[in-house]
Order: sequence, then C-alpha cells, then structure tokens
Amino acid sequence: MELWKGRAICDRIAIKKAYVYRCQDTVVNLDRMADVAAAAPAEGEQQGGAWAAIKGMAMRLFTIYCISNVIKTFTGGFGPAGVANSTAGAPVKGAIPARNMFDLGTNFDLYVYLSPLEKRFDRFDEEQPFWLRKGLTYGDWDSEETHSRVIPTPKSLLLNNSLYLHVFVVREGASPDPKNRAHVKRETMHSAKAMNKYKKKFYKKTANLLTGKSEQSEEDLAKAEVMTHEILNFYHPNMTINLILDHTQWTKGSVPSPLDEAVHFDPAGVQYQPILFLNSYWNLGSDYMPINETVKELNITFTYQPLSMFKFQLYASQQMKNKWSSMMGGDLMQDDGDDDQDALKQALIETNPILLGITVVVSLLHTVFEFLAFKNDIQFWKNKKNLEGLSVRSVVWGVFQSLIVFLYICDNDTNFVIKVSVFIGLLIECWKLPKCMNIELDREDKILGIIPKVKISDKGSYVESDTKEYDKLAFKYLSWALYPLLVGYAIYSLMYVEQKGWYSWVLNMLYGFLLTFGFIMMTPQLFINYKLKSVAHLPWRMLTYKFINTFIDDLFAFVIRMPTMYRIGCFRDDIIFLIYLYQKWAYPVDLSRTNEYGTSGVDPDGSALIAAAQSEETAAIEDKKEEEGTSEEKKTEKKEDQPPAKKKSAKAKKTD
Repeated sequence: MELWKGRAICDRIAIKKAYVYRCQDTVVNLDRMADVAAAAPAEGEQQGGAWAAIKGMAMRLFTIYCISNVIKTFTGGFGPAGVANSTAGAPVKGAIPARNMFDLGTNFDLYVYLSPLEKRFDRFDEEQPFWLRKGLTYGDWDSEETHSRVIPTPKSLLLNNSLYLHVFVVREGASPDPKNRAHVKRETMHSAKAMNKYKKKFYKKTANLLTGKSEQSEEDLAKAEVMTHEILNFYHPNMTINLILDHTQWTKGSVPSPLDEAVHFDPAGVQYQPILFLNSYWNLGSDYMPINETVKELNITFTYQPLSMFKFQLYASQQMKNKWSSMMGGDLMQDDGDDDQDALKQALIETNPILLGITVVVSLLHTVFEFLAFKNDIQFWKNKKNLEGLSVRSVVWGVFQSLIVFLYICDNDTNFVIKVSVFIGLLIECWKLPKCMNIELDREDKILGIIPKVKISDKGSYVESDTKEYDKLAFKYLSWALYPLLVGYAIYSLMYVEQKGWYSWVLNMLYGFLLTFGFIMMTPQLFINYKLKSVAHLPWRMLTYKFINTFIDDLFAFVIRMPTMYRIGCFRDDIIFLIYLYQKWAYPVDLSRTNEYGTSGVDPDGSALIAAAQSEETAAIEDKKEEEGTSEEKKTEKKEDQPPAKKKSAKAKKTD
C-alpha cells in the first residue's frame, strides 16, 4: 500500500506539471513571436520554425519550474495520496483503489471499423470490420501489428464531411456487438477519432507589377477576388492504435486531469478499463493530402502497438495544449503552430538524443540571456547622461527598422498577439529617442495654427565631442555600399517577386533588404570606436549577453536542417562581434580614470576620491590658518618697527 501511495503521488505531480506546461504554452510564447517577426518572408520563415519551437519549449520548462515552486509554496505541495487536486471531481466516499481489469497475459481481440458518423459504431450486421486481429496479448511489448488496404474514396469525404475510425478491444472470444450474446459491456473498450482534418488555404491576388502576369492559376486568382481563405478537407493515411500498459491503482474521482477523460471505471468503481488511445501525434501537417474529385481511392494503414503510461502522459499533455490553443487563439493560432510543431517533431526524430538534450538546455540559457540583454539595454539608456562615443544615427535607424517590421506584419495578416509583441518593441525603440536627442514642442509656432511643431536637436554631449562628426562620416562611407545594394534589391524584387500592390512591394522590399543587409548598420559604432580609440562608452554587459546568444544561434545552425546559404547567414553577425572583441582588447579601458559620477574601475565606490577631497579640504584649512597667523605676525612686526611719536612739551602746548 505504501508503494502504491508513493507511485500515485509521483503520477499526480507529473500530470499536474504537464497540465501547467500546456496552459502556459498558449500564454507565454514571446520567443516564437520574435522569431516569426524577424524571419525572412519566404525561406527564412520556414526554416526558423524548429529553432523557435525548441526555444519556446525551453522557456515553458523554465516556466513550469517556477510555477511548480509557487504552487508548492502556497499549497504545501500537491497533497497526500488519495486527495484530488484537479478538476476530476470529488472522490467517491468510501471508494477503494481500483485495478486494471486486464491482467498481464490477458488475450484480447481488436476490431477496427470506418464510419462517416462520430457516434458509437453500431452497424455490426451491415459492415465487416476494416481490420480484425484476434489473439493479441496484453503486456506483450513485441506484439506490434500493421494492416494496410486500398479503399475507394468514401462519399462523406468527397462531400467535405468526415470519416471516423472506430476501434473496439474485447476479451478473446467476446464481441463488440451489443446484440451478440458474447458481448460484455463492462469489458468492451471503444475509441473513435476522425481520419480527416480541416485546414485553411489562403488566397492572395499577386502579380508582377511590371508585366501584370501571375504564376498562380486562374482558379486561385478568381477565388482571391471573393475570399481570403477557404476551408479544405485533408486526410492522413496513417493512424496508430495504442493500448496503454499500466496497473496504477486509480481511485474513482481522484484521477488527475487530463487522465480523468481516459480512465473509465466500472459501475462499482473497483476496476477500470485499459486506456485505448488513437495516436496521430507523429502525423506531420505537411503529410496531410487534400481530398477532391480527382482522388479516387485512399491507401490507409493502421498500426497497433502497446504504449507505456509515461509516454501516454506526454501525448495527453499535447492534446490538452491543442484544446487550450483552440480556446485561446482560435483556428488561426492553431494553423500557425502546425509548421512549428512539424519542425519540432522532425528535430526530435532526426537529431541525436544527446545533442537534442544539449540543445534544449542551451535554448533555456538563450532565453535567459535574451531577457538579461533586454534588461541591461533598458538600464543602460535609462541612466545614460553622456552620449560621447555612441552612434545616435544607429538609434534612429533602429526605430525605422522596427517600424518597417511592424508595418510588414500588419500587411501580411499576422496573428494579433505577434502584432502586439512587435509594437511593444517599436515603443521601446522610440523610448530611446528622447535619451539621445532633444525633442521639444514649439507651442508658439504651430502648423495651421493648431498643431505645435516638433523641434529636434542634438544633445550637447553629442555635439561638443567629436562623436557627431565621426558618426556622420561613418554613415557617409556606409551609404556608398548601402544605396547600391538597396537599388539592386529593389530592382530584383520588382522583376522577379509577385506583389499585391505598390505599397506591399515597398514594405516587402524594405523588410527583405533589412533582414539581408541589416547587420551592416552595426558598423558605424565600430568606426566611432576606431576613431576615438576607446570602447569604454559601450554597454558591454548587454553586448556580452548578445554575443553568447549569437554563438548559441550558430549551434542551432548545425542542429536544424536548413539551406546552406541560410546557414552561412547565421555567421554574419559573428564577424561584427569578433571585431568588437578585438577593439576591446586593442583599446583597454583606463581603470584609474574617474567618470562623471566620481567612480572608477580601481575605486568603484568612490571612497578614495572622497578621502582625497577630505584631505585637500583639511590641507586648505591648515593653509588658511597659517596664512592668518603669518599676517598677524607681520602686523606686529610693522608696529614694532615704526618710530614712536614725539611728545609736545608743556611750553609748546601753552603756546598753542
């Protein structure tokens, strides 16, 4: 009994963590949003999905740990065994732990039917089973069976309806048909699942702006005139049937969610049926095939294999995540997540487990470093008073770049949550402007006598130093390479890329150009550092976190499958960062020099400066006292050296 209690506690903790994991999946997804917003419009978006999914998974693991600690702190743990901490309902009073009605070694039969209806299959007299497998053994891990058959396309699918798989598991010799005398209701397991899936196909009316021609079919262009998307019917030819091998002694009413939906007890509550699970998790979204009039037959394959309770818990958490995604984000968010899920599944299948484990840990570190870099960047600009050595033009360029990204995702019907995330990033970039420029409202000089004019001027610390001249000179040299590249990319996109219109062409062209050549905008700061022969003015703590994240991205360039050119593009920022590191080595910081706050690297708290000031003050007081003493002595000596005045005689006084 004590062994059962310990196992039950572990199972509840594992399931509750999986539940928290899936709830957080729909709420906390900012790393993925940032990657979607920064992904390339075509090839880049498709290849960045796995990196975004793995990084999001690492973030969710970190969130699980934090939330679990908070729950344990306020609730004192998950409670003793037998106490329900889920929404599974109150325990049955006086209930005893139930056991699995199938012992190890029990023989059973498997019945598989196809039906256009979701309700429990009952036409046993009219249809033969699609697959009948007798004599399987419960607990035999080697009893894996596969059955394939080619069937004509059901009319329900051609009419844009569904096709459901119905699976029955009964003891050997029993029947799933309630009309049969060999039928035992309490020992008949049943599960149903749709074989098809409805997906959205989006239509956009695009054409070459110069020739007016489009590579899309006339049918798609005609649909783009009247609709933005169409819901089509897709099916996957494979489905896995899992029977869970587990003998946990569950108590009726105390099964944690989401297992409470899968564990079915008998009326007395002393036994429960083995869990029958129809598994389609490894069916990639890209493998679903559309169904139309041209599809005359379907090749369907079913696979039976036993499954452990631990793996089933993972699959159950995935199902919980899908439910929350549908509730929180709707169909749009679920469609957007299919590509990321496919990329994650491919990474799990194709990547070495050890390398994959290292990748998950590194992804968690990447998320932490991103947060620290963001925090230190805000802190740096919040406390910055002197702009000497900093490129103000690069800050203005960052605002322009964030604005283009925001307009681009608005033009391409991106998810609302992603729009909010990118808009917040734009606000942060705009917040930096008053820190590096003087922005004032001239209420006396108004536009049309209503709107005050905005006056923008450089701050004194930026103008008085040589930084402004070096910054201007750096952008001058940069424009020699930047403008020809911009013109060339604009011509290329105009000639070979179809667009919705001229406005979309401008946004797509600028967005693609910034993603391709945006790293060049980091070079003006390198030029200023070279001219000043100093790097003391840079936010090195923030840059250090970004350096580490860049090298982590290089690691993912080898883990995730992607084109060679895109993989090479992951290393372009490394060149800039290595130059920064070389400049830090070539231009060491004078630690003995004090800054505007009176501190230095040798004396971080300024105590030596205070002591020196106090000693100077004491010396000045002593010098003043010495000067006062010297002046008194001089006065005394002057009085002594002066000849005494002659006294007038009495006769003279009388004469006067």
